[in-house]
Amino acid sequence: MQTNPVLLVHGGAWAIPDDMLEAHEQGVFDALQAGYSLLERGASAIDAVEAAVARMEDDGTFDAGRGSFLTRDGRVQLDALLMDGATLRAGGVACVERLRNPIKAARLVMDRSPHVYFVGAGAEEFAQSQGMKLIDNSELVTERERERLAAAQAKERAGMPDLTFAGDDKSRETAVDVDAPGFESHDTVGAVALDTQGRIAAGTSTGGTLNKAPGRVGDSSLIGCGCYADNASAAVSLTGWGEPIMKLVLGKWATDRVQQGVSPEQAAPEAIAYLYRRLGGHGGIILLGPDGRYGIAHNTPRMAWGVCTSDGPRTGVQLRQ
Repeated sequence: MQTNPVLLVHGGAWAIPDDMLEAHEQGVFDALQAGYSLLERGASAIDAVEAAVARMEDDGTFDAGRGSFLTRDGRVQLDALLMDGATLRAGGVACVERLRNPIKAARLVMDRSPHVYFVGAGAEEFAQSQGMKLIDNSELVTERERERLAAAQAKERAGMPDLTFAGDDKSRETAVDVDAPGFESHDTVGAVALDTQGRIAAGTSTGGTLNKAPGRVGDSSLIGCGCYADNASAAVSLTGWGEPIMKLVLGKWATDRVQQGVSPEQAAPEAIAYLYRRLGGHGGIILLGPDGRYGIAHNTPRMAWGVCTSDGPRTGVQLRQ
């Protein structure tokens, strides 16, 4: 018996400016088209997730691939993870600077190596050995991001708060402020899918946070943190401030809730509430079970999201209440 396929994508949870809303919604729609067209033809969940994420990496709107936020020294460093819920196979790369599509490199790690994770030059060399073209880092840098980095560093020099969440008691008791530190820069992309054979998969890709220290790795490419998939529970992709997500291993926490019998619709907002309650963290989540039920949640002002089922695609930049 065939399963009705499902694809969910996100394009980042943060204070998306009004003048970027249309581009974000179009970007997640394009990702849905790229991934769901494969599912309709019987392709695997892994294929659909890879295609959807790669489409967003190629879209300069998002913090993944070309157009990513810049490191403190003005370069792009990318992280990505892909995981197959049917087999628990996974592949990840981090701190790569010469790959246009890190999610494709993650797929190569998963399929063609006995390992799970490569970083830096080693990841680039492995990808090149498997046929991926290396590019100059400048091809990933946009003028928009040069200007954004310059503005962030000017704030830093002026002694304004950096992009962190303290996570203290006061921050947990304060209402969400769209101008609060950290809401400026979380355009991480991700996808989760269910294919006609009942297999689920997840993928996440990011350029990290604005003005980050070179070599910093966030949650996106770490198994169980910003990405996880297991047919026995659920597939998940997260976006937001990575350090609190990592500390809570939040992706695994959310999928474990589904395995314990909580619906994805309930587990998704519970995960975001837990993130904020424990560490004052902000972000968003997409969560998909092997039965096709799904949940979407965020506690940032906006999150770009999309879902496609047999009923067609739906997209948005803010959840409907």
